[in-house]
Amino acid sequence: MYSHVTVGTDDLERAGTFYDSVLATLEIGRRFTHDAVIAYQGASSEHFFVVRPYNGGAASAGNGTHVAFLAPSRSHVDAFHAAALAAGGIDEGPPGLRPHYHEHYYGAYARDLDGNKLQAACHKPE
Repeated sequence: MYSHVTVGTDDLERAGTFYDSVLATLEIGRRFTHDAVIAYQGASSEHFFVVRPYNGGAASAGNGTHVAFLAPSRSHVDAFHAAALAAGGIDEGPPGLRPHYHEHYYGAYARDLDGNKLQAACHKPE
C-alpha cells in the first residue's frame, strides 16, 4: 500500500545514529545517505526516510501521527524498545500485549530524538 514513510530531523547525523541502532533490531538497514536524507529498507521494497525538511524550516513531529514497524517476533519488539531508549529516545509505552487491538497484538512505543513517535508491532502469537 505504501511506497515510503518520511520523518523530519534537524540533525541528520544524530538521527542516523539513532535509527541505525533502533531499526537494526527489526532487520532494517541503511540503504543510502544523501545530503539531506537517509533511507532505510528491510526485506520489503518500502523505504523509511529521515530527512531535513525540504522547506528549510524546523522539523516537527505530527500530533497524533506515528510510524509502526512490523516486527517478526515479540522479542524483536522488546529489542526495538530497548534500543530506542538506549539511543536517547523517550518511552511512550513499554512492550506488551494490546488486546484491545486484537488477541495477539504485541507492541511498544517510543519517540525519537526529534519527537517523532515510533512503534514496533508483532501480530503473531508467542
